[in-house]
Amino acid sequence: MAIPHRAGPRQELATDFKVMHSDSGIYFLFRCQDEKLTATITADFEDLWHEDVVEVFLWPDQDFPIYFEYELSPLNYELPILVPNLGDELWGWQPWHYDGARRTRHATSVQGGDKQSGASISGWMAEFFIPFELLSPLGNVPPQPGTRWRANLYRCDYDAGEVDRWEWQPIEKRFHEYQKFGTFVFE
Repeated sequence: MAIPHRAGPRQELATDFKVMHSDSGIYFLFRCQDEKLTATITADFEDLWHEDVVEVFLWPDQDFPIYFEYELSPLNYELPILVPNLGDELWGWQPWHYDGARRTRHATSVQGGDKQSGASISGWMAEFFIPFELLSPLGNVPPQPGTRWRANLYRCDYDAGEVDRWEWQPIEKRFHEYQKFGTFVFE
């Protein structure tokens, strides 16, 4: 499924995604057309949103404004955080005991060039698995057939000197507008 380009000068670049789930977690695949790998961060848990990145926001329990945010850079560095959204006050916490069955699995690949900062490329792919075990403190996890989760998917690209944004569901000011998230329905 395509993610629409919503802001920035480079509308010709496409971003597609697929989502699947199993009994143990939810899988995402992003395919991003690109011309330059604008990524210099080489560590997990850093501010990846300032460079090329894909992001997923999952809000399983609408009774509480706490959701999970996952970011993955084309260099395969991740940022998994829990976000309590209290209006203008945003806080993010890294997962506690982030290992074993609670840890995500992820991989990236680059097409048409080298997987290194500044490389000319034709695109990149990101795939990751978010275990339900990691999300279990949020409520409504694991999902059953018919369960609804609010969610949004994003891509940021900084090749043109300003950010290009792709958003599955449109936002007005920032990615954390959880009231505007779309809905996943589990089968």
